[in-house]
Formats: sequence, C-alpha cells, structure tokens
Amino acid sequence: MGFDVTTLWKHPEINPINRKARSIPGLNPINVYGRVFFFSWFGFLIAFWSWYAFPPLMSITIRKDLHLTQNDVSNSNIVALTATLLVRLVAGPLCDRFGPRRTFAGCLLLGSIPTALAGTVTNAKGLLALRFFIGILGGSFVPCQVWSTGFFDKNVVGSANAFTGGLGNSGGGITYFVMPAIYDSLVRRNHLTPHKAWRVAFIVPFILITSTAIFMLLLCPDTPTGKWSERHLATQQNIAAHQVEGQVVDVPSITDRKALSSSGTPSESPSDEKLKHESKHDNSYDHEAQVGENEMIESQSEVVVKPTFREMLKVITSPQTLVLCAGYFNSFGAELAINSILGSYYLKNFPKLGQTGSGQWAAMFGLLNVIFRPAGGVISDIIYHYTHSVWAKKFWIHAVGIITGAFMIAIGLTNPHKEGMMFGLVAVMAFFLEAGNGANFSLVPHVHPHANGVVSGVTGASGNLGGIIFAIIFRYNGTHYSKVIWIIGIIAIAMNLAVSWIRPIPKGQIGGH
Repeated sequence: MGFDVTTLWKHPEINPINRKARSIPGLNPINVYGRVFFFSWFGFLIAFWSWYAFPPLMSITIRKDLHLTQNDVSNSNIVALTATLLVRLVAGPLCDRFGPRRTFAGCLLLGSIPTALAGTVTNAKGLLALRFFIGILGGSFVPCQVWSTGFFDKNVVGSANAFTGGLGNSGGGITYFVMPAIYDSLVRRNHLTPHKAWRVAFIVPFILITSTAIFMLLLCPDTPTGKWSERHLATQQNIAAHQVEGQVVDVPSITDRKALSSSGTPSESPSDEKLKHESKHDNSYDHEAQVGENEMIESQSEVVVKPTFREMLKVITSPQTLVLCAGYFNSFGAELAINSILGSYYLKNFPKLGQTGSGQWAAMFGLLNVIFRPAGGVISDIIYHYTHSVWAKKFWIHAVGIITGAFMIAIGLTNPHKEGMMFGLVAVMAFFLEAGNGANFSLVPHVHPHANGVVSGVTGASGNLGGIIFAIIFRYNGTHYSKVIWIIGIIAIAMNLAVSWIRPIPKGQIGGH
C-alpha cells in the first residue's frame, strides 16, 4: 500500500455510486473533497480552541478577577464537559435528519454567542452558566466526523476521520499558547487592565467561529451527491446509470425513498436531471473507480436515513455501539481529564518549571493530536487494506487501549520526579491514547452505517462521559494526581478486555464490511 504524495492535491478517484472519494486531497481546497476536509478539521479546531479558552487564563488572571476557589474551577470544567455530552447526544440524530453541514454550522453559531458574552461574567455562578453554554462548541465534533464520513470511502475514511479529529483536537493545545498571547498583547501594547483584557480576548475566537460557520454554509455542499434531502435519489440514479441488474436492495427502516419503476430503475425527477448536469461539469467527479455489483448494493445500504425513536434506541443499545462507546469512554475521556490537570501535575512534581513552563509542557499533550490521532486512523486503514477484516480494525482499538492503560499504571505507580522520565512516559502514553481516538472513529463508519449520525453522537458523548467521571475522580483525590492516573489505567484495561469478544458489526448487516 504505497503512498502517492500527489493524492494530497490532485482530484481523487471516487466511488461511482455514493460519490465518496478514495483519497484525501487535503492540500487542494479548490476541490470539493479537499474543501470539505478543510472545513471539517478547521471548524472543529476553532470550536475546540474556544471550548478550552478559559483554562489557560484561569490559573491566575480569571481566578483572581472573579475570586474563584479551586472547587469553583473544577466545577466549571465539569459543567463544560456535561454540556458537550448532552449536545453530542442530540447532534447525532440532527445530523441524520438535517445533514452534518447545517448541524456543524448550527453548533458553531450557537456556541459563538456565549463566547462573545464571556466578558459579562462577574462571579463563579456566572462562569458556570457561561461555560455550560460554551460547551455547545464541543458538540461540533459529531458533525465534523459525520461530514467527513459522508465524503470519504471506506478505504480512507479512517484516515480522514482521524485527521479531521486530530487536527481539530489540537485546538486544545493551541489555546494554551494563543489565549495568553492575546491577553498579554492587550495588556502590554493596548494598556488594558487585566480585568478588561481577558474579557476582550474572547472576541477573537468569536469572530473566527462566526466567519468559519458562514463560509462553511456558503462554500460547501451537504453530500458529494448534492442536497441532503436528495441523497437517496442520487444513489439510486447512480446505480441505475451503472446498470446493476435486478431490484435495488433497500435497507430496513428506509421509508422516504421514491418508488422504483417496474424495470428496476428509479424514475427520473428534476433533481436527478440536475445531478446529472452538475456531475458532467464538475471535474471533481471525473475519476470514477471500478466497483462490483455487491459493492454497489452495499453503498446504497450505507446511505444515512432519518431515524425514528425506535430505530435510534435499537442502534444505541446494540452491543457494537457499546463497544465503540467503551473504547472512546477511556481514550477521549482520559485525554480530557488528564489535559485539565497535567499542568498542575507537572508544577507539583517540578516546581522550578513555574506556571508558564508547566503549562507549555502540558500544552504539548494536546498538540500531539496533530500526529498521534491521525496515526491511529491511518494504521487502522492500513490494517484494513491488508486484512479486509473489520475484526482487525476492532482488535487495533483494544490493543492501543490496553497498552495505554499499562503506561498509565506505570506513570501512576512510579510518579516520576525526573523531567526526562515523566515527559517520556507521558509522550508514549499519549501516542497510544490519542491513536485510540483515531482508531475508534475509523471503525464507527462500519457500524450501523445507515445511522452514522446516531452512532457518532453516542460514541462522541461517551468520551465526554468518561471525561466527566474521571474529572470527578480527580476532584475528590485532591492533588494525588498519580493515584488517579493509575486508577484510570486499570479501568481502561478492564473495559477493553470486557468488550473484546463482541463482533465488530451486527450479524447480517448489509454494508459496512
């Protein structure tokens, strides 16, 4: 599986049925696939930056200005995660019903309002309320992944989701550098008081969030085939155009598709003619891959449908969805919780670093997502390429989860007081932890593909649930950070072993193989 560097900018080969790309033109924003890829990761990066914009200024400036206690700070972190959990649960079904692009832009625009109002906070209660509503931005991860899944085919979807998620997650590290820099500039160059400067600093992410959402709506499509409401018709038309014999296989619960004609092909409609016209004039669609009849049938069964409550319940409670939730609970949940205390942990063990030094080393943990999370997805795709087995993707998730747990136990029990040992162990642990995030969302598109939004939303929310639970454990153990880290390690190993026997996709599922 050699890598062709030109795929980073040239028009990708596409699946002729679902129009999904089979490579990632990440350096070509002119191409529709490259453009959607860019807005997927950049939109989530801006959202993550604002979502975590408070902690970098909380240690001294905001805490002093609002007279906050340590419990006030901890409670605000937990509230922000709780809001995101709720939004992610709702965002999944909204993606399936209205499409990920509109859901994504909606999360950004709603989250921009409390971001702009950050300067109105005057006490701890106001901070709790504000951070709760800013937590809406964290929910943008779900449409980010669903949108990416909709534009990239199974051979690269793991890499696409891992890159969009990893680059987006790096916003949690970037904010530790950018927010203090904006604050310092306002104090030193504009001579604002600290009381005013931190409040004005939040205008910057507000402007970026709003402009990103607007350009996302103006410049990007819902799906590779056009409008979200016409996705089923486009797939049927493409199957008919490629002369698949016999009746098209329908997916149970799909109730809003047009009836097929007696010849087994879909009847023409104005929207069909429009799609044909657009595909002839858009060179993004000039490079069609050759696919077999079985793959065509699978492609149709993977088209997202509007979920009913009963269908959502069935998908959410299936063992396969619970496997994804268990994996992400431990990987992203641990990342969120550790990210919030790592600076304090470093400062405790290495006082000479000071607040700035410890904060910068802690920021590296988040910035490593740029490399490590994509690595998890890329390795997953490579494994899938050589094995053609979804089981292999699943075993990769459990492998990195168990190894992550082992390194957490090592860090917790040794509690290093040598900088080299501490930073080295955390960096290696971060590789397996963050690669686990990428590996997990590499498997997500295979599980109940017709309800990808629901699966993505529940899986994403489980990561926040893990973050909340682990944050609560940290809260009630004071500054005994090492103890909590090895406890999380044991939980990670136990949960991964407990679900390792469950098959990766439901028996008899059409599509996702």
